[in-house]
Amino acid sequence: MSAPTVGILALQGDFEAHAKMLESLGATPRFVRVPADLEQLDALVLPGGESTTMTLGVEREGLAEPLRAFAASGAPILGTCAGMIMLDRSHLAILDIVAERNAFGRQLHSFEADLDVAGLDGPPVHAVFIRAPLVREHGPGVEVLAAVDDDPVAVRQGEIVALSFHPELYGENRFHQQLLDAIR
Repeated sequence: MSAPTVGILALQGDFEAHAKMLESLGATPRFVRVPADLEQLDALVLPGGESTTMTLGVEREGLAEPLRAFAASGAPILGTCAGMIMLDRSHLAILDIVAERNAFGRQLHSFEADLDVAGLDGPPVHAVFIRAPLVREHGPGVEVLAAVDDDPVAVRQGEIVALSFHPELYGENRFHQQLLDAIR
């Protein structure tokens, strides 16, 4: 079997860190900047960054409907930090969640925490939260995988996982590995 091709929304944000992580796991990353870049992908990552800038880029490039169609195809998707926001009801409406931006405070309130994540084998996840969102509300089809002070910070709905934190910044590759496993 050839290496899976995983798209990374590359309009703004830390898309290169995700590319390095995916390459280290044997996948072929492809930066997604226009609708044609979504063709022939096995999975997709929506990275952290600034959600307002990403939203403007998605609108400018006409990516909203193609991204929704990609999600509707059942392909696995991983969203981190701003990627979680992009997936919520108010943005791309791919996940049945409402994400609250900067829920833990501004940049100086960034923090790290060790989280037990449902369905993830091994030690707790060392999570890096930078101007992080959280899930303020979610529909019945959304499974909460981890929380900080009872606030959901990792969720799954079908083949889509959204995280408030940045696993790629600490070398935490289990979420990317799960994304690749979902392809197979």
